[in-house]
Amino acid sequence: MTTVATAKNDNGENISSAAVHTVPCHVDSEFRYTLFTVYYSIIFILGFISNIYVLWLFTRVYATKKLNEIKIFMVNLTIADLLFLATLPTWIVYYHHRGDWIMFPFLCNVAGYFFFVNTYCSVAFLGVITYNRFQAVTRPISTAQSSTRRRGIYVTVAIWLLIAGPSIYFLYDGGPIKEGNFNRCFERYDTQTDTNPVFVFHVIICVCFFITFLIVLVCNVSIIRALLSQPLQERKSSVRQRALWLVCTVMTVFILCFVPHHIVDLPWTLMVLGKWEINCQNKKLLNDLHQVTLFLLGANCVLDPIIYCFLTKKFRKHLSENLKSIKDSRKCSRQTTETGVDGMMPLQECPHIIKS
Repeated sequence: MTTVATAKNDNGENISSAAVHTVPCHVDSEFRYTLFTVYYSIIFILGFISNIYVLWLFTRVYATKKLNEIKIFMVNLTIADLLFLATLPTWIVYYHHRGDWIMFPFLCNVAGYFFFVNTYCSVAFLGVITYNRFQAVTRPISTAQSSTRRRGIYVTVAIWLLIAGPSIYFLYDGGPIKEGNFNRCFERYDTQTDTNPVFVFHVIICVCFFITFLIVLVCNVSIIRALLSQPLQERKSSVRQRALWLVCTVMTVFILCFVPHHIVDLPWTLMVLGKWEINCQNKKLLNDLHQVTLFLLGANCVLDPIIYCFLTKKFRKHLSENLKSIKDSRKCSRQTTETGVDGMMPLQECPHIIKS
């Protein structure tokens, strides 16, 4: 906003002097406080239940020493999701207090660390799972012969070291930054120091992500082409249908959860670091878009377990048996309640009891 002052000189002539007063631009997305408090609460409940259940099924269905390459990737993807979900209560408290970190400062570092680790370990494990399925569809014989547990362990260790290792930086730097009466957690950067390393870091992250996304896209397109080029009878088989569903689910997770955030991340970082001067209205719009991408990013913890249903026959078999057992249990319980006779149901009508 500009204020113009007018005065007269010694000859009685009017002179004007323009004094520019810059009104501070307050950039905050007010809608996020209620939205994220409710949303993260739902994600925490659904994600924790589904991922714990998946991990329990894996330990029950497969012996640890018999996990092959693809199953090792799946277990570690679940672990990455659970690490992030374990920190969600801190984010729920944070947004409930309108973006004010009232807990120990170190917990902000821990929450930011696992948020980063989950995001990029999920991207990496989905990438290697996709590549594994690409090899299985295009080179089924050689893949069956070369798919080993040892290689899966090596790749998994490499992913954790390359992502979780450098991310330890977040445990010792960053943390809450004072903004007025609020302590913001990983929303602002200290612009009083050299911000170039922060910007370069974000550039590297985005470049690596889009390279991974390109690989996933090429592999999935190749899988679809290979499946559709097969005879009609084979295309209708349940194995081929599951493979197509797997491709669609993985691409949905990438396009819905990860891509929007990485499109907005660099412009938002430039704005926050003060390296991109735009008007106040555009700053608010960009910040709103950034919050929406964070909203989408959190959904991957709930969507990842869906992928497992299309990957292995044994996993899907035990899942359907458990669901059937729960359904039969409810049916028997309801019938017993309706008849008013407790414990008098014939065993033949409750197959899950016989199995146990």
